[in-house]
Amino acid sequence: MSSLAITESADIARITLTRPEVRNAFDDGLIAELDAAFRLLGTRSDVRAIVLAAEGPAFCAGANLNWMRRMADYTRDENLADAGKLAAMLRTIAECPKPTIARVQGDVYAGGMGLVAACDMAVSVDSAWYCLSEVKIGLVPATISPYVLRAMGTRAAQRYFLTAERFTAAEAHRIGFVHEVVAADALDAKVDELLKALTGASPAAVRACKQLVADVAGREIDEALIAKTVEGIADIRASDEGREGVQAFLHKRKPSWITG
Repeated sequence: MSSLAITESADIARITLTRPEVRNAFDDGLIAELDAAFRLLGTRSDVRAIVLAAEGPAFCAGANLNWMRRMADYTRDENLADAGKLAAMLRTIAECPKPTIARVQGDVYAGGMGLVAACDMAVSVDSAWYCLSEVKIGLVPATISPYVLRAMGTRAAQRYFLTAERFTAAEAHRIGFVHEVVAADALDAKVDELLKALTGASPAAVRACKQLVADVAGREIDEALIAKTVEGIADIRASDEGREGVQAFLHKRKPSWITG
């Protein structure tokens, strides 16, 4: 039975975790489904943005208990293969060509933190709790760490990786882990606000901006980086959408990618 529901409306795709009875916890099946869903939707020219959502009181509670019981008997090689699939899925989300929004309606624990961090944007209800709980059971948040560190920063990670404290949505916002915190009845409106902004922009430019952030973040500002950014703006200016966008601006009309 599938652990996901995929729905589409206009040019927006929504991937929803649909196993609230297990708090949408990971297992190898869910990991494979998420990887396949983001890969497929990322290639679709008619999809402009992807929302990752969940049902029930928890967004994602980390690893499924039955999966953890199986892992307890794994050899090191089996653990390497298993963790590699989770790492590949998170990378698929992070590198998806489409902009991604995590719609966080409930608690986020352990591996679920990686899901939120891998998305480009995150909107959280104010009642959600967050926790990097791995050290409590003798583990570390290794596979999710590249995305979580990027989202919350090293200093916050030094606390929450080590203590496994629960923290509030307000704290998640303060440290930069989520972009917006709203009341439950305002969650969809805030997500829709971001979607409106994304779909009003050039699809090619949005895709290029995602790559730009990946290329520039953390790099030394040297001649190679400057040359790469110069090439980037030259290429987009000469592209079809770049030319169309500038002409639309100059002639005070809507660009072709806005149909409404």
